[in-house]
Amino acid sequence: MKALLVGEYKNGHIDESFYELVSFANSIGASSVGFIVAPLDAKPEYDGKVYIADINKSKDYNPKVHKDLILKLVEKENPDVVIFSHSSYGWDLAPRLAAALKAGQVSEVIGVDNGEYIVPFCNAKLRRKVKPNTPKAVLTLQSGAFAPLKNNTAQIEPLDYTEEDANLEFQGYEVSEKTGVDLTKAEVIVSAGRGVGKKENIEIVRSLAKALKGELGASRPVVDAGWLDGSYQVGTTGQTVAPKLYVACGISGAIQHLAGMKKSNFIVAINKDKDAPIAEVADVFVVADLLEFIPVLTSKLTK
Repeated sequence: MKALLVGEYKNGHIDESFYELVSFANSIGASSVGFIVAPLDAKPEYDGKVYIADINKSKDYNPKVHKDLILKLVEKENPDVVIFSHSSYGWDLAPRLAAALKAGQVSEVIGVDNGEYIVPFCNAKLRRKVKPNTPKAVLTLQSGAFAPLKNNTAQIEPLDYTEEDANLEFQGYEVSEKTGVDLTKAEVIVSAGRGVGKKENIEIVRSLAKALKGELGASRPVVDAGWLDGSYQVGTTGQTVAPKLYVACGISGAIQHLAGMKKSNFIVAINKDKDAPIAEVADVFVVADLLEFIPVLTSKLTK
């Protein structure tokens, strides 16, 4: 299988989401090439070939121009799948490309099982498996579902424009008001579960997150109890994350929670129940009363 990975260039650098595409391609055993509209001197940390089209000619985004550039690459490289991030860029461009290729599109992929793509539905309360029946497929990947993978400096090949579109002009980005916590970009997440006992004990977990320079997360019971709002929730009905370090505090490990964090690079679980299911995915499992253990750990980390 061969994949064409379509990255994004934002605010003066290659967006980290490109490396999630690299990780996904690697996980399915696909060879890959990259494509980014960026400055020609950009240096993706990717062990392979990346085609770069000069961003100065189309600015950050022009749907027709970018679609035509990718079609040119599809003809040249003949990939089986073209992969985008499930971002505003991917939402807009992926269906345009799929229509042009007459290819099946699968949006917001969070995993693969025996060649079938796993996607959430029913407001992420359920998951289903789908498989395009077309020779080529276009995918978008849910942010945070795959841990970024970086390696050597890429081999850059400039890609010339065939035609410009004067009917559209990129005006810039409008930053939306933050209404919650975006855990998908966090490198360290420390999550509180039902085992913290009561709302006031959330601060113990928050202090550990701060000591680790990470973000606070939560399991569904904590959100359902009103101890934290829904933007902190990790799991099938919350955010799917893949940080470098995930610390689960008082979380038993229900399948809905595990599905949202099991792709973390390193998992530490703290639970007084030695038979808690989360032990099966933890790299380090601490059997202890978290209300006694976490303050001691936090104190050591802050010294």
